[in-house]
Amino acid sequence: MALSRVCWARAAVWGSAVTPGHFVTRRLQLGRSGLAWGGPRSSKLHLSPKADVKNLISYVVTKTKAINGKYHRFLGRHFPRFYVLYTIFTKGFRMLWADAKKARRIKTNMWNHNIEFHQLPYREMEHLRQFRQDVTKCLFLGIISIPPFANYLVFLLMYLFPRQLLIRHFWTPKQQTDFLDIYHAFRKQSHPEIISYLEKVIPLISDTGLRWHLTDLCTKIQRGSHPAIRDILALRECFSNHPLGMNQLQAFHVKALSRAMLLTPYLPPPLLRHRLKTHTTVIHQLDQALAKLGIGQLTAEEVKSACYLRGLNSTHIGEDRCRTWLGEWLQISCSLKEAELSLLLHNVVLLSTNYLGTRR
Repeated sequence: MALSRVCWARAAVWGSAVTPGHFVTRRLQLGRSGLAWGGPRSSKLHLSPKADVKNLISYVVTKTKAINGKYHRFLGRHFPRFYVLYTIFTKGFRMLWADAKKARRIKTNMWNHNIEFHQLPYREMEHLRQFRQDVTKCLFLGIISIPPFANYLVFLLMYLFPRQLLIRHFWTPKQQTDFLDIYHAFRKQSHPEIISYLEKVIPLISDTGLRWHLTDLCTKIQRGSHPAIRDILALRECFSNHPLGMNQLQAFHVKALSRAMLLTPYLPPPLLRHRLKTHTTVIHQLDQALAKLGIGQLTAEEVKSACYLRGLNSTHIGEDRCRTWLGEWLQISCSLKEAELSLLLHNVVLLSTNYLGTRR
């Protein structure tokens, strides 16, 4: 009775309508579960450690994306030029990393299945070739970055000389067009020199018919005509032996061909000849794989890249004309044997000099 009076007195003071039975029940629950009201908590409310970690990771990722987005908007508003460079470098590193992972998968597949380079499909062969070229160019930056604090100098050099030091992943779309034009202008400077060398060796050819065919071909090119496929294939014997075979080329001729292939000419002639032979062999293997795949399976970007590698400045030529030219190249390349690769090397000049749309 005393407990009941106390309960009614507290209810009167608090203005509550709580009944004595309800209050006693709450007191009993409080005594059983400590400070918590009601029964014990359900075990479903306790998260497992793995769920806690997942929630934490999700929270961190969400916050990081939000902060990164604010940072990008800040750079875009206050430092627009730097933001463009920052975006290009970020995307470039992602593309380079993706290329590296793909190249690793291809190499692993080659090792596991004992596959040679020339046995790969066309796209995998081309990816490995391009990735090797990119890594070789990046190697110079890695070497000069070794000394302490040299990385600051490297960033400055990359900003000042992007064409010489950076690979295509870090070029802007405008830079890609401009730089490809510059490189093609370099190799086109060697075209008249190579044609002149071909004219000089004509008297050294023993076969009269071959001498006539080579003279006629040089004359057509100098007059601005695009040679026919049969005119080039008629000279295959001339380029397999003396004086135009790969191993019989003179030093000045080899240096001019190196410039036409965008290879450095500042090496000893034996090393230049070896590089030219290796480079031409790779292109010949690519041509055979491309002939199996079919030009029609290539995208527009792949077609233009393939034409540029083989000597045609495809940046200002339509896709249909590029496919036509690439088809002519494959007809010649797939008709040649390994001993006749010197003709394929010279074909970089013979087939591309006067093609429609390239004379600027």
